[in-house]
Amino acid sequence: MNPDTLAEAILAVVTPIAASLRPDEALDIDASDIPLERPRNRDHGDWASNLAMRLAKKLGTNPRELAQQIADGLVVIDGVASAEVAGPGFINIRLDAAAAGVLAKTIVEAGDAYGRNDSQQGVSVNVEFVSANPTGPLHIAHTRWAALGDSIVRLLLASGANAVREYYINDAGAQMQRFAASVVAAAKGEPTPEGGYPGEYIASLAARVLESRPDLLDLPEAEKLRVAEDLGYEYQLAEIKHSLDRFNVPFDVWFSERTLHAKSAAGTSLIDQALDRLREQGHVFDEEGAVWVRTTDFGDDKDRVIRRSNGEYTYFAADAAYYLNKGDRGFQNKIYLLGADHHGYVHRLKAVAGAAGEDPEKNIQVLIGQMVSINGARLSKRAGNIIEMDDLLDWLGTDALRYSLERSPADSPLDLDPELLQKRTNDNPVFYVQYAHARTHNASRNAADSGIERSEFAPETLSHETESALLGALQEFPRIVAFAAEVREPHRVARYLEELAGLYHRWYDNCRITPLGDDPIESVHRTRLWLNDATGQVLRNGLDLLGVSAPERM
Repeated sequence: MNPDTLAEAILAVVTPIAASLRPDEALDIDASDIPLERPRNRDHGDWASNLAMRLAKKLGTNPRELAQQIADGLVVIDGVASAEVAGPGFINIRLDAAAAGVLAKTIVEAGDAYGRNDSQQGVSVNVEFVSANPTGPLHIAHTRWAALGDSIVRLLLASGANAVREYYINDAGAQMQRFAASVVAAAKGEPTPEGGYPGEYIASLAARVLESRPDLLDLPEAEKLRVAEDLGYEYQLAEIKHSLDRFNVPFDVWFSERTLHAKSAAGTSLIDQALDRLREQGHVFDEEGAVWVRTTDFGDDKDRVIRRSNGEYTYFAADAAYYLNKGDRGFQNKIYLLGADHHGYVHRLKAVAGAAGEDPEKNIQVLIGQMVSINGARLSKRAGNIIEMDDLLDWLGTDALRYSLERSPADSPLDLDPELLQKRTNDNPVFYVQYAHARTHNASRNAADSGIERSEFAPETLSHETESALLGALQEFPRIVAFAAEVREPHRVARYLEELAGLYHRWYDNCRITPLGDDPIESVHRTRLWLNDATGQVLRNGLDLLGVSAPERM
């Protein structure tokens, strides 16, 4: 019996009780409205509900008396071992071993699909993250957002959403001109121009540009800059993509900012069209030769110029056009993951949504991440003033880095301990979880060597207290996934996996899968193999949601 079937059972019990108390008033709830939670103290049962306390006033009765009526109705249901009333009206429910144990077989048969749910069914979400300028390598701040953004999308997909990972390439504007000038200066052997990009990586890019275009320095100045920009951009973007591939972060869409500025056959750009559309919504006005968007209507601290009096568009114009373009591509919801220095963008982006006629509290979500530091991390030799993602991957590895970045809320500053992350001990959270998964596979191999296979399943034999606790945690996984997707918090999955790993280790230490000595193989041994393999499956599914590998041997 899983939480959904238990909720249906409780609803079936409470509906006639409510009808007897309020014959002329419909209860008007469904199974999803039935509150169920795991008791902190396992002695209190498998599930607890405060439903009676929620309904008592509406039904005109005492909460504890209503709870007792519900409990009396539950105990006659198959699979419910007991239902007891506690405190002012809590109902503590204990399932019988067979009803709880069935879950192990369910998980094994579901395989990779266990944990997937339809809580986000019909929702289309565009998640934009990282989006670093293609003028240099990815660094430590991008690394945190790459891990979190990818896992958020994995959670949304697992919950039924139509979600994509999108990288916005800032490949237009003055920074690209400074980038080109920096590459040309390096090709000439000259110092970095003022405001340009320093670092050995620029020299490396310049060498690659010269290898591809030996005639670079002979070209007219404007052509020289154009070639340096185009080729340098191509090579640097390829490096960014390679770094993300190493970090197990695939992007579905690479959106070029230049797309927004490109003129159509009719002579207008997406930015031109965005301005017209915002004007139609009634939030655009003209003042002193400039064009403004009345963003104060949507909580911004001041109205924003979208086109200056000289006819040039501002960055805000590109933001607006990009937002509208996402909607045109069918994404009703947009999630932006921005760095700690981008708080000022929150109201601005929400104002764009409002000015476009959408709900700023529903259609757009801006997540602001805090900085991360790693003790002992060295500045990049190539870039000089940053800690590169590639250096971190070489040092700590993808799994340790991803897991450690994902196991804390995005808005919490992080100070990681590299010495801990490289330890193969239980103090290292990622090792602890991965070791639990590897242990399930080792247990399966040992069982096979002893002649134990999953030819029999007797769930009633899973009666040890550690089995009850382990099954209870396994049962929670789909809910954890759905909630983590809803609140965009991958750390909830990581913390769940650590708890599950602990429960598995305790079970493993108390319940033998293989018989002791020459004892015969019994039903309980074969059934425990199901539970062992079910735990391994959930650990594997959870690690996959975090983009972390699940090794079979360690």
